[in-house]
Amino acid sequence: MIEVADVIVVGAGVQGASLAFHLAERGASVLVIERGSVGGEATGRSSGFVRMHYDLEIDARLAWASYPYFADWAGRVGHGDCGFVRTGFVQLVPATLDDDLRANVAMHQRIGIRTSTIGPAELATLAPGIVTDDVGVAAYEPDSGYADPAGTASGFIAAARARGARLVQRCRVETVVTDGDRVIGVDTAQGRFAAPVVVDVAGAWAAALARTVGVNVPVQSWRHDTAYFGLPPGRTTDFPIVIDDINGVYFRPEGRDLLLVGLETDNLIGGSPDRPMAAMSGDVAEQMAERVCRRVPWMGSGTFRTAHGGQDGITPDQRPIIDKAGPEGFLLACGFSGTGFKTAPAVGASLAELILDGRSRTVDLSAYALRRFAEGRPLVGEHPYGLLWR
Repeated sequence: MIEVADVIVVGAGVQGASLAFHLAERGASVLVIERGSVGGEATGRSSGFVRMHYDLEIDARLAWASYPYFADWAGRVGHGDCGFVRTGFVQLVPATLDDDLRANVAMHQRIGIRTSTIGPAELATLAPGIVTDDVGVAAYEPDSGYADPAGTASGFIAAARARGARLVQRCRVETVVTDGDRVIGVDTAQGRFAAPVVVDVAGAWAAALARTVGVNVPVQSWRHDTAYFGLPPGRTTDFPIVIDDINGVYFRPEGRDLLLVGLETDNLIGGSPDRPMAAMSGDVAEQMAERVCRRVPWMGSGTFRTAHGGQDGITPDQRPIIDKAGPEGFLLACGFSGTGFKTAPAVGASLAELILDGRSRTVDLSAYALRRFAEGRPLVGEHPYGLLWR
């Protein structure tokens, strides 16, 4: 007997999990099919930032609409624990972009985000020992922080299942099945599952799944390394998240005695998402340490602990594709380009509205339409910083 649902969600990363929760909360029958385990791919390797600073207003609106979920997980979701830790967040940009940063902070304030610009002296107070010689102005969000990505996805799935959603793990979706110009379900290694709506939230595998219904999606696999360094003796984790576009590095506290570090440069784009993940090289670890020490020289006495790599789907403008496409009932929610964790609650709410009501109200998702690429209209902020990953 074929299992039937109102909506099949392909992928149980944080985006798919959030969508499942919001659909189930609205009373829809939801089936989530995951090729591995919940949060086991891009989500499980995310750096978990919860911040609102973007150079594109729609991204900032999604992050801002998502923030209340992290701040009040028990009240909003009620299952599991997202592990939100409030640290504050700082954005640094090259001096040539100082005016753009000021304009973006003004845009965030207009939205309602609690944020401000700060100078070198205040930055040094927030993060003692930080180098400020090359900083003219920084953006500061006191309410931001980080959360546990795997815990967030698991919590959303648990809450969805409590509302009747079903989860099938370790089941690879091979094709989306159609009857004429309508979706009727999916074929998998475990057989067929039926639904009139299928949402492709398959991360680095999203383009391959979309091709099974003749939809070409400009999403490639994107691979990224993250490392954890032990803090020097006497140093605590009482400092904010820092995205340092001047040095092409970001870092944040982790737990009681660790620093999580990632690079903005030298990311691997393209190739099969099924190829084995390579271990991070010693050269990359040294580059991470060198760039972090430019900003916080006291990390020179830190220690390398461990590292891991992960992959997501990335688009040419490094913004997601969230849209109806191809046959009736097929939707895309992919290409989040390594920055989708913090927006997942609002994307799930808005996409559920699009599916069930015909339009998204929490945040209007129309800017993320697939056709923007064919029409030569990549998403770029009014005061852009340039591509994050390079």
